[in-house]
This record gives sequence, C-alpha cells and structure tokens, in this order.
Amino acid sequence: MAEARRWLLTGRVQGVGFRPFVYSLAQRFKLVGRVQNRSGQVLIEAEGEPAILDAFSAQLLCDAPPLARPQIFSVESIACLNMEHFEIMPSEISADAQIHLPSDYFLCVDCRREMLSPQDRRYRYPFINCTQCGPRYTLITRLPYDRPNTTMAGFEMCPPCRAEYENPLDRRFHAEPIACPQCGPQLSFVQNLIVLPSPPPCKGRVKEGVENADISDMLHPDPGGLLATLSPTEKGKKQNLFVAETISIKGSMALDACVSALQRGDIVAVKGVGGYHLMCDANNDASIARLRANKQRPHKPLALMFPWRGADGCELVKSELELDEQTQALLCDPVRPIVLLRKRADSTLSGLIASGLQEVGAMLPYSPLHHLLLDGFDKPVIATSANVSGEPVLTDNAEVEARLAKVAQAFLHHNRPISRPADDTVMRVIAGKPRLLRAGRGIAPLEINLPRALTRPLLAVGGHTKNTIALGWGQRAVLSPHIGDLDAPRSLEVFEQVIADLKKLYGVTPQAIVCDAHSHYASSRWAARQGLPLIRVWHHHAHASALALEHDEKKTWLTFTWDGVGLGADGSLWGGETLHGRPGAWQRVATMRPFKLPGGERAGREPWRSAAALCWEIGFDITTPAAYAALLKSAWERGLNSPATTAVGRLFDGAASLLGLLAQASFEGQAGMYLESVASGDAEAIALPLRENSDGLLTADWQPLVQAMLRTNVAVETRAMQFHLSLARNIVEQAQRIHARTPFDVAGLTGGVFQNKLLAELALTQLSAAGFEVHLPALLPCNDGGIAMGQLVEAGYK
Repeated sequence: MAEARRWLLTGRVQGVGFRPFVYSLAQRFKLVGRVQNRSGQVLIEAEGEPAILDAFSAQLLCDAPPLARPQIFSVESIACLNMEHFEIMPSEISADAQIHLPSDYFLCVDCRREMLSPQDRRYRYPFINCTQCGPRYTLITRLPYDRPNTTMAGFEMCPPCRAEYENPLDRRFHAEPIACPQCGPQLSFVQNLIVLPSPPPCKGRVKEGVENADISDMLHPDPGGLLATLSPTEKGKKQNLFVAETISIKGSMALDACVSALQRGDIVAVKGVGGYHLMCDANNDASIARLRANKQRPHKPLALMFPWRGADGCELVKSELELDEQTQALLCDPVRPIVLLRKRADSTLSGLIASGLQEVGAMLPYSPLHHLLLDGFDKPVIATSANVSGEPVLTDNAEVEARLAKVAQAFLHHNRPISRPADDTVMRVIAGKPRLLRAGRGIAPLEINLPRALTRPLLAVGGHTKNTIALGWGQRAVLSPHIGDLDAPRSLEVFEQVIADLKKLYGVTPQAIVCDAHSHYASSRWAARQGLPLIRVWHHHAHASALALEHDEKKTWLTFTWDGVGLGADGSLWGGETLHGRPGAWQRVATMRPFKLPGGERAGREPWRSAAALCWEIGFDITTPAAYAALLKSAWERGLNSPATTAVGRLFDGAASLLGLLAQASFEGQAGMYLESVASGDAEAIALPLRENSDGLLTADWQPLVQAMLRTNVAVETRAMQFHLSLARNIVEQAQRIHARTPFDVAGLTGGVFQNKLLAELALTQLSAAGFEVHLPALLPCNDGGIAMGQLVEAGYK
C-alpha cells in the first residue's frame, strides 16, 4: 500500500544540481511528489510503496552529485499527496533555513569536453559551466541561490540556454551561471602600446586602424584581423605615465591577443573567477624580473599555473616538479589549490620564481578561461595575485587598470562582475597529509560544526595579518576566504565587505564580537567601534583552540603554539609558548627564553636585528649592517623600543641571519623559509636546557643553539639542519617533563612556525616515537588565517 514521506535535507545541497538529481531519481523509482529549494535546505515529498521509498531515501545520500554533501535532517510520514507527477517547485525562503553557501568550483570533465568539441555550440567558450562546475561564492549577491540573485542577472538567456535551464533532465537545469557565446559574458583585451613617462614629442595621432609602423610592429597578428581599435587616452596620467595609444580587442579574438602578448614577454593581468592574476612566461627571466621590479616583490615566491596535459593533466608538471601519488591527487582535487612542490633536479623553470627555495607553488587551470589560455600558450605561466602586496586580490576592470598600470602591459578582462574577491587556496603536504595554508577559492567559505552550541551569535574578526573572519551561531561556524594584511585601506574595505556579506547571506546578526587581545590590531580597533559587547581572546589561546576544534576539544592538550609575535597574558610578546589544558582553560606551562628586539616591529623584516639581539643577550658582539650599530645597542641595553619576546619565529630570523642567508627580508617568513630550504645532511641535535621557575613555568634556553650557529667551521647546511633537529628534540623533552607532572591526552603543534615542513615532521615523528598522540592542523591554517575560528571556540567558553 502506498504511503507518503517528507524529507528535509541540509548540507551542501545548493548550486550542485541536487534538485535535478532528486527529480531523476524519483523518475527512476516511479514516485510522485515534489522537491523544493528552501534557502539552504531541500524539501522532498514523495509517495510510493514503502520499500521503494526506503530505497529512494538511501540513494539520496549514496548517489548524490559529486559536489553535493547532503545530510538528512528529518524524515516523517505525511498524508498522501494525490499528485500525478513528480515536480520541481520554485525556490522558497524559510525563516529557519540552514544555509550552506557554495564555494567556487573547477571546470568539470563534461564541460571541458564540450568546450574542446568544434561541433558544440559552446566550443572554446571561456565561461562554459553546469551544475557541477563554475563560480558560486564570487557571483552570489543574495540568497536563495537563483540567477536573479547573482552577478549573472544582467545576462538574459538565449532560447537554447533557457531550454537547458528549464529542463529537469538536463545537467544545466538551474545552473545559475549558464551562458553561451550568444548571451553570456565576453572577453576584452586591452594593451597599452606606447607608455612614456611624458607626452610623446610628435603631435600627430594614430587614426583608427593601424598606420604607424612602430605600433603595428608590436601587434601580432595584424590588428585589422582582430577588429582592433586604436584611440588616444590619458588614463595613465594618474600614475605619472602617458599612455600614447591603446589597443582594445573584444570577443573571441581577445584570447588570441592575450596569448600573443605572453609570447612577446609581456605581463598580462587576467581576470578569473575570484579576481585577477598577473601572468607572464614562467621561462622568461626578463619578464619575471620586470614583474618583480614593477610589483615591488623582489623575493616572495611566485605561483605557477601549468597547462592541463596528458591523461591525468599533470604531464608538464611532472617534467618540472616532483610529484607523488598524494601531491598529484591534491593538485587535481576539485579545489584546484596551489600546492607547494619540490623542483626536479633537471627543472628548466626560471630561478627567479622562488629564489633560494627548493619548492614552488603550482596549480592546474580551474576555469575554462584558464584552460583555453594555457592550452594556447602551451607552457607554464606565472600566475600571482594581481594586487598591491598584502592586499586582497583586485576584481574590478577599471580599478585593476588604474592600480596596476605600472605593472602590467596588457589586461584580459571579462564583463561578468565579481561580487567579492577570493584568492587561490594554498596547501602543503606535511607529515603525509594535505595542510591548508590559505583558505580561498574552492574551499571557502569553510563551514565547520562546533562541538558545543554558542549561547549567542558571534563574529570573530581574526588577527592583523593573513586575516580571515569567522561567523558562529548555534553549533555552526563559517570561516571566510583569506582577506590579507589589514594595513591598507582597501584591505579594510574588503574586510568590512566580507563581514557584511556573510552576515547577510547566512542571515546571522552577531550579538557580540570576538577579537585579538592586542588592542592595536586593525581588526581589534574595528571591533571596538561597533558598539557590541567585546570578547578579547589571547592570540595563542586562539591558535590552540583552533587545533583542538579540529580533533577533540574535550581532551586535555599540550599544544606548542610557535609563531612570530602575539600579545601574551603577561603583556609581553609571546611566540614560543607551550599551553596545557583545553579551550577556555589554557595554562602556559613552558616558553622560550625571552630576548629584546631592537627596533620592535622592524625586526620582523630585518632578521639581522634578531641575530644581533640574540648575540648581545649572551655577551657576544657581532657586526651589523647598520651604521648606527653602537647607538642601537645602547638603546637595546636600556630597553628603548626593544620589547622582549619569546617568539620562535624571531629565533628563526636570527639563525638565518647568523648563517648568512639574509639580513633583510622582503616578506614575512622569508628567513624561516630559507633556513628550512638550505637544511640538509647529518647533524646532531643540541640539548636546550629547561629551567623551571618558582611558578613551575619551564623556560627553554636557546643559548647553546645560537652558539652552534656561530661555528663557521661547520657547513651552513649542517648548522641549519642542527637548528631544526634541536628544536624538535626540545619539543619532545618539554612534553616528557610536563607529562610526568601534569598528564595530558594529546600533543599539538600549531602557529605559523609549523608551516615549516621539516620542523613539523621531525617534531611529530619524535613525539610519536616517545609514545605521544600528536596532531597538526589540516582543516584550518596553522598560521593566523585560522585564529578567527579559534577565537569563536574560546569565546564559547566565556
């Protein structure tokens, strides 16, 4: 006898083709009923034989579309429906919606096949997509996720696209970004042909078309065949440049023009899914050197994008970089992250990509535009975020031309608006598992279930660098994509935009704000101005709680929170702390020997200052690059602008400088990266004394380690390895000594220092060998990109 049931499903069921999947499944089981979108939930009502309804219910989960992550929230019996068919109902907004915001997806296999098929109407169309691929987060303006609520609202569907969109059996049924060459977004290519620091001496102008031989020589192929238009402009004057002429190419030929520009060695700003990349030939030293000089990024590694080649897509990657089964799977993951990979010994990649390092960040194309561009160029390209250093990636066509006029010679735009930026996700395999270093496109907004319900909705605003924000309500929490460093006005604008967007999209109004205890952080200052109750959380407590959230927050932890600097509970700058307890109840049980940083914050970018301070602390004088060394030491001795710190990050800086690897750093973490990269060979760990004060606090003394770094008769590579081995040994010795007096269940390693693969793996291996269960972050970044989530957890106990 037939009966009827109602299912309510939550999880990732928006923007992944779930309703057409349910419709097809109901057709297969010959059920009648309906399916409806309800702002983050899917409501299903179906009528049929009980055994068939049971099978249908099971298939809802096990046969769901690849990108879906459905969860059955409830099932109940209802009155018979008296329907003749199974229908897909219009979306409805419900007050109790469990919204799950979809992230941006890669190009699926089916769409790639169509894009490369000359017979297909979307042949070589750079915005092809379906329910299993394409942008989501970066084009949604409000929920429910329907086309009028996206940046595609201004593109009216042509009849063929409309037919696909409305056909429940088509894989583009309600694919909200659906488009084709006739009705969808289009490319445009803009190139500044002549860029001079002042107006050109001649007063003549180039007419429409090409009449000037010098200009026409720069164009390939003949611009007449590309429907080019040349026109005078003064748009460069704001940057003290005179742009004599520009070429503007619209439509399908824009892509060919971009490939030609890359082949000439130009730097091109290319608009993608969540913002622009700056691209140039990864084998062209002159182009890379010009990119570094123009962007004022002298040393920071540049990411690479490789063409999709071979059956597995990784043919060209394997010829340049070391890939194993795990890193290849990560590279090909639907997230399409940037993955840190070691260069092969026979790599032909330019040494300017990641000077001084053994690893480079590589990714595969993830949008149809990237696939077509890399197919045409047929070589890897530099694909670094198009931004001013530390700021969020640029998204607006006019703004990118205005702000990067001195960096890029050309721009490949498209007219699909980006509602909010999303930088590329970055991952590194450490200790056999993928570890998230930066949450971005494809993975964020990152949703996590909290172990205990919050008593009120909370907004956590993270730290000052590598900023992300987190929104928490009930037992749900969501982490935003990477925003960046909050020093620049645009970073703060995006910071505020992301907060406003997540509150609106998830329908959550925070009743309190959680921030770092450091009141001078831009995020903390913003929080204090909002007029809501403020919960301040110690920086390293947030690090520890974020790690506990990933694993088991009820256990007793011993967590090593090692990073640069963060304000500690005693008012000093921490960064080498060992915390015992659990979220809401952390106790500092060990630390590093403090030393004073001459110049304060400047030491973070001038490792020689840390080196000098470490040596002065132990009574050893060294030559510094500063002409005012005597004056600086005098100030240091009197404690003037020389705050004390226990930061292991600054210890890494000092060691790298003492080994002669660098005195000045052009980006955060450079010294530590160099120290890790050079470490090799056999070395013996040095025991660092552990001294206990009257309160039971252990202090690890780095003096023997600094003395070892000064032994110039030992190879630099050996001393660098000795540095890592000694710190790993000290971690184990701390754990053993603390466990003997105050037992704990599990050990943790977190904080920016543990992005260091060598140190993290040494410490984890040795802790495990000593009998301890130990964890590193994986789901959340171990750096400051994860502390917003830790702030939420900590605040839940206040």
